Amino acid sequence: MYKMIAIDLDGTLLTDELAVTKDTATAIRKAAELGVVVTIATGRMYPSAQHIALELGLEAPMITYQGAVIRSATSEEVLRERMVSYEIAQKCIHLAAEKQMHIQVYQDNVLYSAVDNEQVKAYSKEVGIGYTVEPDLLGLAKKGFTKLLFIDEPEALAPVQEELQTVLGDAACIEKSKKRYLEVTHPDANKGSALAFLAEELGIDRSEVIGIGDNFNDMDLVKAAGFGVAMGNAVDELKEIADYTSLSNNEEGVLHVLNKFILEPRASAVEASKK
Repeated sequence: MYKMIAIDLDGTLLTDELAVTKDTATAIRKAAELGVVVTIATGRMYPSAQHIALELGLEAPMITYQGAVIRSATSEEVLRERMVSYEIAQKCIHLAAEKQMHIQVYQDNVLYSAVDNEQVKAYSKEVGIGYTVEPDLLGLAKKGFTKLLFIDEPEALAPVQEELQTVLGDAACIEKSKKRYLEVTHPDANKGSALAFLAEELGIDRSEVIGIGDNFNDMDLVKAAGFGVAMGNAVDELKEIADYTSLSNNEEGVLHVLNKFILEPRASAVEASKK
């Protein structure tokens, strides 16, 4: 019996309309009532994930900012936090300026952009979180960032990702979370290491954990889980390493996983115990 399931948000739990279907929400609540730890594992900032978790009634610590922050939706306690150093942030900000590319940063659960442009406006609308314009991102960087995010077309991001990986090496975690999103976090801030940490904290063995996602930033999550699931709409690279491929996010792929691997096995066990 699986005791924990960690679910990505965009492209996984959320439909393309950025909604959780009614049946999926019901199944999540039912799994939680049965004692299963249901948690969110997202690249989104904490306040954005918190809003969704509260709607679903989730109380387990959440993995946010790609694994940089683990914190419950209902508690002030931070179980783990990994910040990007000033040196790494400085290199990213300089590179963004050199490439004339949008970059936004996260600090103390606030989203900052040096300019008020279409990229940050669209992002803010998508995740339902406001932002603050601060021209001096380097000044902010001295306190450390939870995450930095480059936003541009895929063909523009590809060489930037390659350059960052060459320059930064193992000093940072550099991952695509969407076609137009390239994220930079602390080297230990990925969904896989966060999931392993959280499971250990909760006394749950890796073999009892399901991890489900759809994109490159979910690779570590799927590998760290005892049973890794790729959505039907996932990138091919994730499907190749997953133990199972579900339906797409618009076909209630998370609901399918909850029913097949958590709710139905428990119902069968109850029936068997009555015989």
